[in-house]
Amino acid sequence: MKLTVIGTGYVGLVSGVCFTLNGNHVICVDKDEEKIKKLSQMESPIYEPGIEALIEMNLREGRLSFSSDLHESVRRSDIVILAVGTPSLPGGEADLRYIEGAATEIAQAMEGYKIIMTKSTVPVGTNEKIRKIIASHTNHPFDIVSAPEFLREGSAIQDTLHPDRIVIGLDNPELEPAMRQLHQGFTENVFVTDIRSAEMIKYASNAFLATKISFINEIANICEKVGADVTKVAEGMGMDRRIGSTFLQAGIGYGGSCFPKDTNALIQIAGNVDYEFKLLKSVVEVNKDQRFMIISKLHESLGNLRGAVIGIWGLAFKPNTDDVREAPAREIVESLVAEGATVKLYDPIAVENFRQQYDHPQLRWCGLPEEAAEGSDAVCLLTDWSVFKDIDLHKLAESMRRQVLIDGRNVYSKEQIEGTGFEYHSVGRPQMGGLSGYSPSVAGAI
Repeated sequence: MKLTVIGTGYVGLVSGVCFTLNGNHVICVDKDEEKIKKLSQMESPIYEPGIEALIEMNLREGRLSFSSDLHESVRRSDIVILAVGTPSLPGGEADLRYIEGAATEIAQAMEGYKIIMTKSTVPVGTNEKIRKIIASHTNHPFDIVSAPEFLREGSAIQDTLHPDRIVIGLDNPELEPAMRQLHQGFTENVFVTDIRSAEMIKYASNAFLATKISFINEIANICEKVGADVTKVAEGMGMDRRIGSTFLQAGIGYGGSCFPKDTNALIQIAGNVDYEFKLLKSVVEVNKDQRFMIISKLHESLGNLRGAVIGIWGLAFKPNTDDVREAPAREIVESLVAEGATVKLYDPIAVENFRQQYDHPQLRWCGLPEEAAEGSDAVCLLTDWSVFKDIDLHKLAESMRRQVLIDGRNVYSKEQIEGTGFEYHSVGRPQMGGLSGYSPSVAGAI
């Protein structure tokens, strides 16, 4: 098949590259001519393990190309895939300006029948709006398909090529064979439904996963007060097949481009039909509060933070990505600056993206994790990059002014901490190396 993918962000670029692997010819389109130039030179605008090698291979084999000419790309394609951004508006609802604009341009470029597939995450009813926009600008026939993506940054290629399921929403049953052919070789687990249900599946899936994260973080906060270990609690819970072990890792909460945006959008979708989504509102509130647990633990150890030097390990919202959108690090760092601390920051990949969004005279940018720790009163681990797991904690403690380690992702074991001299705080586990947050008098009364 001949495909045009509009938008070269995570969803568009990864989807376009992966669709070439089962024999399709793909044109990836973006208005940003500088981005298209770099992609044509095999330079990816996103950090995603393996993406540049796939771009290079498929460019050389002639199955992949990049263009800023939407009209010509649409004309040459059988299927046009919408993968533009739908960022949050101030009220939480999805901003559909880009997708509506792209729909108008597609219609104006059409010279015959096209299948229009939406991979962007859009509120329920958006594909019907797309249909009306296109129909108002062209007399050529077309069909609309909803094919929401379920990619995780850092493993997006793997998730595309080996997904748990593929969801296809359509109202013309004659399209089902073509949609199955398009995804041939990825998985046999293809779920075909109506368009509105497909739109809702995306939001409901992300909202449920976000709920699991906030739930285990609430359990972690209780564990700290009663002396239980949330990692053991989560392990025991996960053995129940009805619950499962994924997304039960306690920490400082979720971030990124999907969960915060999609939970807020679903709350707005519910509100638009006069339904208050109380559970999801609580999930969002818990997640926002959880990141400030880092600040509370610093106060517990250091007291007033004015004049303190704090090392920060990890700025991306998760490892294996340079994405800092809605990353917990942003609000944590801003809070430290507001309290008068000097903050030394390190991330293997995301420093430049973070610095573009937020810079301040009290920030010090570091090239190594050890540099961020040296002379600091505390180190706060915010992203569980593998580089942090292998650091010699004994040497690290010797280089610091005070030996306080706040592990916001529960990276280190008791064995790794013992004998280092660190006052060590984690999330939902009994304290190691310093004053315990577990009160025997409270636990004995329960």
